[in-house]
Amino acid sequence: MRIGLIGGSGFDDPDFVSGMRTVKKGTPYGPLSSDIVLGKVGDVEVAILSRHGRGHRIRPSAVNYRAHIWALKDEGVTHIIATTACGSLREEIKPGHLVFPDQFIDMTRTRKSTFHEGDQVVHIAVADPFCEKLRRILAETASSEEIAHHPRGTVVTIEGPRFSTRAESRMYRMWGGDIINMSTVPEAVLAREAGICYATAAMSTDYDAWHESEEPVTWEMIATTMRKNVENVKKIFFKALPRIRFEECTCRTAIETALV
Repeated sequence: MRIGLIGGSGFDDPDFVSGMRTVKKGTPYGPLSSDIVLGKVGDVEVAILSRHGRGHRIRPSAVNYRAHIWALKDEGVTHIIATTACGSLREEIKPGHLVFPDQFIDMTRTRKSTFHEGDQVVHIAVADPFCEKLRRILAETASSEEIAHHPRGTVVTIEGPRFSTRAESRMYRMWGGDIINMSTVPEAVLAREAGICYATAAMSTDYDAWHESEEPVTWEMIATTMRKNVENVKKIFFKALPRIRFEECTCRTAIETALV
C-alpha cells in the first residue's frame, strides 16, 4: 500500500519523509508539475507530488490534474491525501482551522475531468465524492491532536486564478458552501475514476469576500496563514498514515459500474 500526498506550498521539501528519492515521470496526458518524491513515513510508503510546482508557478486552471493522478496510480498509490488552501464561507470556520470536506460544488469551466475521451463514456458516481473512511481517519486524528478543525463541509471549487467578488461569495454561502478553493475539482473526480481513495485537508486562510468586516483576501494573506498551518497538517499526516490500512472501499470499485 502506498499513500499519495498532493501538496502545495510548504511541502516542496518534506522533512518528515525518510529515504527520499525523486522520480521523473512522463504520462500519456503530458508533464507533471513536479517530480514525484518517494520515501517512507515510519513504515508507510508515500509518494509526494507538488500540485503547483516548486514556488507555486502553475496556476490552478493550468495544473495537469490527469497527468498527476495517472502518475500516482502508476507508482502504486492506493490512497491520496490532498492539501489545499481555502477561503472560509462561514463565521465558525476561522482562518487557521482545518476542514475535511465531504461534498463539493464544481464551478470550474475549462478543465479535463475524465480520462475517457475516446469512444468509451464513463459516468462515474460521485454522490459522495470523498472517501468516507479516509476522511474520518483525518478528522479523528485532528481531534486526538487537539487541532482546530471541522470534520465535514462543502467546498466550492472555482476556476480562478482570480478571487471571488462579494456577490459571488454571498451566493456560494446561500448555496450551502462552507469553504472555497481552486483545486479540488477535477482532482477528486479523476481519483475516483482511477480507483484511488481520496480525501482533502483544507486549510482555511481567510474569510473570502463575503465578510465585509475583514480586509479583501490577498495572496500574501493566504501564504502567511498557510505557513502557520503546514506544521499542523504534517502532524496529522504523520499520525494518520499508519492508520490507513483498509483495502476494500467503494472508491476503488466505482469505475466497474461506470463504463458505458
